[in-house]
Amino acid sequence: MRRSGLAAALLLAATPLAFAEGDAALGEKRFEECVACHALEKGKESVGPDLHGVFGREAGEVTDFRYSPALKRSGIVWSEQTIDTFIADPQAVIPGNRMPFAGIPDASARADLIAYLVKTFK
Repeated sequence: MRRSGLAAALLLAATPLAFAEGDAALGEKRFEECVACHALEKGKESVGPDLHGVFGREAGEVTDFRYSPALKRSGIVWSEQTIDTFIADPQAVIPGNRMPFAGIPDASARADLIAYLVKTFK
C-alpha cells in the first residue's frame, strides 16, 4: 500500500461514523466555505475540482483538473468515510496535496457537511 494510502487507511480506521447523523441543513451553510473552490455542478470551472459525482469516484479522476501527484497516487475512493477523514486534516491524510485548506477538526461540523453532500448527490 502506498504511504499516503496507508495514512488514509489508518485515519479512516480511527474515524467515528458520526456523519451518518449529520444535519444537512447545517451542512449546506457549512458548504458556503467550500464553494469558493468547489462547485456542485458537473464541469463548472472553479479553483478546485467540481464535486458532482464525488461518491465512488477515485481521487484525482476529474479529467479537466490538475491534481497534485500526491492526490493522484493516493488510491482513495471518495465515500462518506474517506471524505470525513480527508477534510479533518487534508495534509495529514495526503501529504503534499494542493488543497490549501487547514481542515475541519470538529466531527459534528464534518458530519453536517457530509450529510449535505449525501443529500445532494445520493
